[in-house]
Amino acid sequence: MSAPDLNLLITLNALLAEGSVAGAARRLGLSPSAMSRALARLRATMGDPLLVRAGRGLVPTPRALALRERIGPLLGEAEAALTPARELDLSALERTFTLRTSDGFVENFGPRLLERAAREAPGARFRFALKADKDSAPLRDGSVDLDTGVVGASAGPELRVRMLFRDRFVGVARAGHPLLDGEISAERYAAARHICMSRSGQERGPIDAALKALGLRRNVATLVGGFTAALALARATDLVASVPERHTGFLRDGMQSFPLPVAVPGIVISMIWHPRHDADPAHRWLRGCVKAACGEEWEETGAGGGEG
Repeated sequence: MSAPDLNLLITLNALLAEGSVAGAARRLGLSPSAMSRALARLRATMGDPLLVRAGRGLVPTPRALALRERIGPLLGEAEAALTPARELDLSALERTFTLRTSDGFVENFGPRLLERAAREAPGARFRFALKADKDSAPLRDGSVDLDTGVVGASAGPELRVRMLFRDRFVGVARAGHPLLDGEISAERYAAARHICMSRSGQERGPIDAALKALGLRRNVATLVGGFTAALALARATDLVASVPERHTGFLRDGMQSFPLPVAVPGIVISMIWHPRHDADPAHRWLRGCVKAACGEEWEETGAGGGEG
């Protein structure tokens, strides 16, 4: 059985509203003969005469009367689905956003994000999930609205990426740590007892590569899976942590930070989302809030892959 012509709903709505073929034709900009043919198609499709002669006019059948209250709302919903999204009313927004974030992001940037959201869209809710890997599947299947972190080589080519900020690694130790007494040379830094942070369990990374170029090896005493754990240990022991400076700003309160004595490449922290959300006004608002929470004023100029 072939699908019905949904354009006939527009014709039926005009006929029921006008109560005449001539009036419906004028309303839709058709000729009376074209409207008569459309009425004939409606009658054949629905198995009901819909409008019948009564004196010089037409009156609706019981079936047509029953449909009159339904056709208008149906067409209204269809028109809303096919027109561009209207301006977002933040005060009426009721939505839960799921953000998958790197370790330390919520502690450092979450308060500013939630404060702004509560002020602008009190009905918005946030669910934060720790980013344990760089798998893009949650963005593709819609279970995650926005990712933050360093973009990996495995990120899907269709994903949208916007830079949030650049960061660099710094050394961190408790106040009064012996390493802080005097110049922190590469040799003294390498000889200190270190906390290595790695989600994958690898004990060596860019810092170790830089030390190796100088013929030095970092003295790794323990391995943890996140910056929050590394800083908690460094705060309570004589261990030294090396963490991203901006990403861990508030987490380092009360501790002593110092520039690394070796050249280590910086990192770029970005937000990543699926292109299905490009034109979604609520998601655009979310992206603006995240960017603002991370620092600079920002206005998105368009979508597209790559960092910017």
